[in-house]
Amino acid sequence: MVSENLLSSSKRSPTTPNFCNSFTTRIFSDVAGDITIVVDGESFLLHKFPLVSRSGKIRKMVADAKDSNISKLELCNLPGGPHTFELAMKFCYGMNFEITTANVAHLRCAAEYLEMTEDYREENLIARTETYLNEFVVHSLERSVEVLATCELLPPIAEEVGIPNRCIEAIAINACKEQLVSGLSHLDCNSESTELKSSCLEWWVEDLSVLRIDYYQRVICAMRSVGVRLDSIVASLMHYAQISLKGIGKSQIWNPARMKSSPNMEENDQSIIVETLVSLMPTDKSSSIPLNFLFGMLRMAIMLDAAIACRLELERRIAFRLEMVSLDDLLIPSVRSGDSLFDVDTVHRILVNFLQRVEEEENEDCGYESEGIGSPGHGSLLKVGRLIDSYLAETAPDPYLSLQKFTAMIEILPDYARVIDDGLYRAIDIYLKAHPLLSEHECKKLCKLIDCQKLSQEACNHAAQNDRLPVQMTVQVLYSEQLRLKNALSGSSGDGFLSQRISSGIPSAAMSPRDNYASLRRENRELKLEISRMRVRLSELEKEQMYMKQGMIDKSGNGKTFFTSLSKGIGRIGIFSGPGGGRHQKSGRKPRGPEGKTGRSRRHSMS
Repeated sequence: MVSENLLSSSKRSPTTPNFCNSFTTRIFSDVAGDITIVVDGESFLLHKFPLVSRSGKIRKMVADAKDSNISKLELCNLPGGPHTFELAMKFCYGMNFEITTANVAHLRCAAEYLEMTEDYREENLIARTETYLNEFVVHSLERSVEVLATCELLPPIAEEVGIPNRCIEAIAINACKEQLVSGLSHLDCNSESTELKSSCLEWWVEDLSVLRIDYYQRVICAMRSVGVRLDSIVASLMHYAQISLKGIGKSQIWNPARMKSSPNMEENDQSIIVETLVSLMPTDKSSSIPLNFLFGMLRMAIMLDAAIACRLELERRIAFRLEMVSLDDLLIPSVRSGDSLFDVDTVHRILVNFLQRVEEEENEDCGYESEGIGSPGHGSLLKVGRLIDSYLAETAPDPYLSLQKFTAMIEILPDYARVIDDGLYRAIDIYLKAHPLLSEHECKKLCKLIDCQKLSQEACNHAAQNDRLPVQMTVQVLYSEQLRLKNALSGSSGDGFLSQRISSGIPSAAMSPRDNYASLRRENRELKLEISRMRVRLSELEKEQMYMKQGMIDKSGNGKTFFTSLSKGIGRIGIFSGPGGGRHQKSGRKPRGPEGKTGRSRRHSMS
């Protein structure tokens, strides 16, 4: 017999050539076989003695046959198919071949199927494959990943013999060991640059991307249980998503044909990948998942019609850091045909989650002075207010954006989320221009959302000559400007109703302590808002004073009057005025046809 030295290098063997119909023809051309084994339609002419001396299954099949001279057996559902059976038969004949990470799992399962145990021969195939797994595979993270990947095509017998579980446990333990060995370098990364920190990420992040999603999920759960760093797990999730979801093209977003009743198999698989990756995201607040990755996963979840729970979880995570989101992140395309160009509903839900989070944080505070003027909650709310106003201005030109959705986005923000309403006014003005067929009642309802007392001098100048606004809005703006001018001449620094709000904030003795606390919190918000407004007014007065001084200096040189110089000086700072700075002629609201779909170009001014 040929030597049975089977434990050799773990490198992958070259591609196996096509099988011959007769196994013994290649080995013993001068000896005739006495039994034919058929595996998945492939016939092997072999000898009974080497087979029955190693395989308990073949021995039982031969013994149980009614005909003692049986010459043909058929093996159904043998793990690994004909190629693995060929290697097992080489083992029975004592031929030398190489056990590798590519075939050890198949051989182990085939040996279990053929019952090649120590009961029939010492150092049988089960023992040989177990030795290879224990001595060469489980001590290496890379080899464990390779063997685990080969288990994807094996029947449930692989789980019965425990190969996937052993590989998953080995991957997790070796990753943890790798982390402990390089612990010092990881500590150095915490205080170094981003480039150095990225170089410290584990090398196995890329290796895990070859695994099927169910195996990958089990690996990540095992890593988390043994204490692998959360930032390494996040890096692995991002890399796996980048590799497995690469095939989703941007053209699919705008293709109405995608919205069919039954998505194809590939889309179902990708949807499962997205849902699984979201479920694997760390819940620890100390782990910061990049916002661009969260928005990318949210877009994928929307495109692939992932489970509602998956999308809501992504929206919740984004809402937790909404103040750090950029405008481009919020511009999520809509995949539904006939709908608006952007997914306004998703942004609305994100905003609802953010406001709920702010409310919960406020309820956790116990003291009356816990929320100061510069408190993180109020600062975040102001940032989000400016972000939403910019989002409204960007989506307002969409002719398919309904008034109901546009109004809902405005009304959901509380009054104290905006110090001034310039951004809101700009967004509403763009919407009125893009939707000229709105009725007078709808225009009035929309413009009522603007607080004229919170408009800056520049916005008031623009609104006073804006023919798209209802007459009542223009009158209200002029009245507000008159009060502003009166207060400026009288030296008053407030809007006239600050003292009323302060006096109205005194809680009644008949109110409960909880109601008193809620009333004081509301008044605290209003006071902070009034202080912010007064700062804006003070800045405007300083600008006017500067132009007044400049006009007095230039008076003697150019022969112009002081008031002419002052009015032109104020006109130069108007960010809402037209190119020539002149007054628009009112032409009334005449029905005009839509000006066509508008692209994603930014609108920085109104006309």
